[in-house]
Amino acid sequence: MRVMIFVKATADSEKGLMPEPGMFEAMGKFNEELIKAGIMQTGDGLKPTSAGKRVAFDGPNRTVIDGPFANPNNQVAGYWIWTVKDMDEAVAWVKKCPNPMPGPSEIEIRPHYEMEDFAGVLTPEASAIHDGNRAKLGR
Repeated sequence: MRVMIFVKATADSEKGLMPEPGMFEAMGKFNEELIKAGIMQTGDGLKPTSAGKRVAFDGPNRTVIDGPFANPNNQVAGYWIWTVKDMDEAVAWVKKCPNPMPGPSEIEIRPHYEMEDFAGVLTPEASAIHDGNRAKLGR
């Protein structure tokens, strides 16, 4: 099972405040544990939403919206992609994570859709396209 782990932003992370040096070491050691266990596939921190943009879709129209975006707690400050056996394993690993922020914070776990989840709507043509794309990505 693949999951995406979202480190939720805070008012401090949205201000661009850098973590304490000890946090980099603690998070690095946690990432080492994830890698050794075969859990972590990738992960990174994200700059504040003031450095980002959104593209809003309405039919054929596209509108670019400059950050920052409201409600820091609804934003993402970082992420991992993990492969775990089930949601319980993902929760257990998140509970081992150092607090990623200097104050209160949250981490969200979301499972990925897998191609078998789309069995009822995926045409053979669409399946072939997606299989080819995964092969090109080495998955």
